[in-house]
Amino acid sequence: MKIGPGRAEILGAIPVSGGVNFALFSAHAEKVELCLFDGDQETRLVLPGRAGDVWHGFVPGLRSGAEYGYRVYGPWAPEIGHRFNPSKLLVDPYARALTGPLVWGPSMQGGVGATRPDRRDSAAATARGIVCEIQKPRWDRPTRTWSQTIIYEAHVRGLTMQHPEVPAALRGGYEAVASPPIIEHLKRLGVTALELLPVAAFIDDRFLVEKGLRNYWGYQPIGFMAPDPRYGTRESFRAMVRALHAAGIEVILDVVFNHAGEGDGTGPTVSLRGIDNNSYYRLCEGGRSYVNDTGTGNTLNLAHPMVLRLVMDALRHWVEEMGVDGFRFDLATTLGRASTGEFKELASLISAIRQDPVLNAVKLIAEPWDIGPGGYRLGAFPYPFVEWNDRFRDGVRQFWRGDAGLIPELARRVAGSAEIFDHRGRPATTSVNFLTAHDGFTLHDLVSYAEKRNEANGENNRDGHNANFSQALPDAGAKAARKRAMLATLMLSQGVPMLLAGDELGNSQAGNNNAYAQDNPIGWVDWQTADEGLIAFVSRLIRLRRDHPVLRQTRFLHAKIRAQDGVRDLIWRLPSGAELSSQDWHDAQSRCLCAEVRGAAEGPPGLASGEAMFAVFNAGGATEVHLPDGAWRLLIDTAEPDRPEAPHFAAATCVAAQSVQLFIRSTARQEPSP
Repeated sequence: MKIGPGRAEILGAIPVSGGVNFALFSAHAEKVELCLFDGDQETRLVLPGRAGDVWHGFVPGLRSGAEYGYRVYGPWAPEIGHRFNPSKLLVDPYARALTGPLVWGPSMQGGVGATRPDRRDSAAATARGIVCEIQKPRWDRPTRTWSQTIIYEAHVRGLTMQHPEVPAALRGGYEAVASPPIIEHLKRLGVTALELLPVAAFIDDRFLVEKGLRNYWGYQPIGFMAPDPRYGTRESFRAMVRALHAAGIEVILDVVFNHAGEGDGTGPTVSLRGIDNNSYYRLCEGGRSYVNDTGTGNTLNLAHPMVLRLVMDALRHWVEEMGVDGFRFDLATTLGRASTGEFKELASLISAIRQDPVLNAVKLIAEPWDIGPGGYRLGAFPYPFVEWNDRFRDGVRQFWRGDAGLIPELARRVAGSAEIFDHRGRPATTSVNFLTAHDGFTLHDLVSYAEKRNEANGENNRDGHNANFSQALPDAGAKAARKRAMLATLMLSQGVPMLLAGDELGNSQAGNNNAYAQDNPIGWVDWQTADEGLIAFVSRLIRLRRDHPVLRQTRFLHAKIRAQDGVRDLIWRLPSGAELSSQDWHDAQSRCLCAEVRGAAEGPPGLASGEAMFAVFNAGGATEVHLPDGAWRLLIDTAEPDRPEAPHFAAATCVAAQSVQLFIRSTARQEPSP
């Protein structure tokens, strides 16, 4: 088999006329071998071309479907950051498909401690890249605005493994997500975007493999462009996206560009570490150890132009080739860390994404924290990023648990967290509001357990969050009432709501609030015990939000007077009907807050200006609430989930304990009677 110099412009394995071009970045390598496989037979070819730090070669006669990897030669010198070891077969970070899942094995270890390289050959244990054609088909995207968006966070396997109507042979993969029962459920709910936990190829790390567990969530990436083979092929992923698009549902991917799955210096050498450890990772002074702003052992060096290029190329790949409509960036503070480690709002990667004509047109969601210095950056990301708002999660949980002095906190969260996000022209849809997410209790467990129960993870219950603000309620009725009240709060608050898959049907993880290793019924959605009444209630809430723009505004509410009618856009009231005084705001015993909301005073007057909302959030005992003047219509009462909409003619309403009521009335000007 022959090899020529090829070209350096496009990284990866790219079919071109007459063969395949290979290009790999490594600034410190001394030699790079391309390894081609025919079954177990390996053929090694030295990449003959080098342009700057890109090694390249062209193999004539090779076609799509060929299997390959790399062996990279250079110094073994951990004390200055180099860990080259040609005994290790390396996954191309630009591979568009892999031959199989990546699972840690002893032969993947790069070194014996930090003293000498491990000479065991890892080819038999390492998945290979597959040469794939670059395809950029036309995608018929739903293109929902943020104001129209309802996010549903799910895991490919977790969502589908126990669904009785999904064919058993499909469960756990992309085809299952695209199956009619799943899509019909999503449409019934009314969600507009499916946010999938990581689907890019990841590794089951040693820590879990040795305990007989798996990295279920997938936050240990190795191949940044390849759909993980555990769930299916590139083609089945694309088919899933097309099916969801046809149903009017966008696809958002949870992506991990803050670290890679090779861990710290004791971890395996599978890809980046063996290609160019010193370039791809942020290293501590001297180079022997890794900066660990992520808690996973390493941090990607996103200040390096070629690492930044990898991330940008991967993101564009998922949008253009795979049809994805947006991204949720795991531990996004790391994306904004400069070479010094300091977070900068206009760091290279964040700025590159914002100016990119492909990426700035899709949905961008930041998880605005990591564990590094100054890592909590809620509110610090620039437009067009929106952000996960954990202040909403914690504040709403505490309010409904009955904690003292939570009225001001609830008000801030219901109004869109303006004190956090209203700066530099960011819209009121910047806050992604959620009660629960994959990381933490499910909604049912939130009202069923006072403490986490993570013993199945094998860490003696030491892992997972301790500050859950949960409560073990005494009976099924109390649990159901709390869940409905919290879900109503989520859907009636300004911002973008996110629902955790299974919360709408009462799914439990048996108290496990860190099910990252539970690829089993603990981590899977239990469809057999689905609460049909709760599903119908959530669907009703989402429909209300869709039908009433006053609930999902793009401008912040600051209790300013509206030009069109001289009325303030936001008025906070007590159950008596009076507005809250300064003393009322500081009443630690208060448990009931009423919000009168109209279209925002700021911005064009036509935005959500045709109706007013009056919502009552009552975490205390049953109480009488006086409504503002006007002809109100009751839309929902969480204490009576089946109660139909109806005009409300009385001046007051009786609000049950642990419940929410919502009223709507028209604010259109009436012509005077003749």
